[in-house]
Amino acid sequence: MSYDWQASLWKDVFEELLDEDQELDYGDQWNLNFNYSQTDKVTKEERKRGWKVYSHCAFGHFQCGSCSKTWPSARVVVLFRYRLRSETARGTVIMRPFGQACRRCRDDEFDLPGFSQKEVEEALLRLFAKIRKNCYGEEEEYDEDDESGCSEKVWTKPHEAGLCQACLMGICCQDT
Repeated sequence: MSYDWQASLWKDVFEELLDEDQELDYGDQWNLNFNYSQTDKVTKEERKRGWKVYSHCAFGHFQCGSCSKTWPSARVVVLFRYRLRSETARGTVIMRPFGQACRRCRDDEFDLPGFSQKEVEEALLRLFAKIRKNCYGEEEEYDEDDESGCSEKVWTKPHEAGLCQACLMGICCQDT
């Protein structure tokens, strides 16, 4: 298990699911980018240009950059923005992982999460189901009631909103 944020893991799994597993088999070229400051707000202008948002709640691990303390969390928010530009046959996904601060240090530094490959695959498969529904008109495979896209339940210590970057921005999956 990696405690470090690895953008390359997300890119590799994204490419593998597209190329080998044909998850979005419509002939469009999709790519994954990262933006560590994006929010869940979509302006009217962005909506007109086709942007949509999907927030996924995942299980991840953190390691404090100051004291090296590690901890698990079942409430790690990963935010995706996506759109398909049919005129160019290109799709874009922009992702942002949200961090958590160390309870011991309380230094207001948000450490980014590390994820297992299985967790990354689950998040991306749920994202692809949203893309197929919202960009290609397919029926969604996942349960509609499960809006937050939370992964399988894992018991960890109670979620501390004051240490959660997503909670502080008002977009945490805590209440789901």
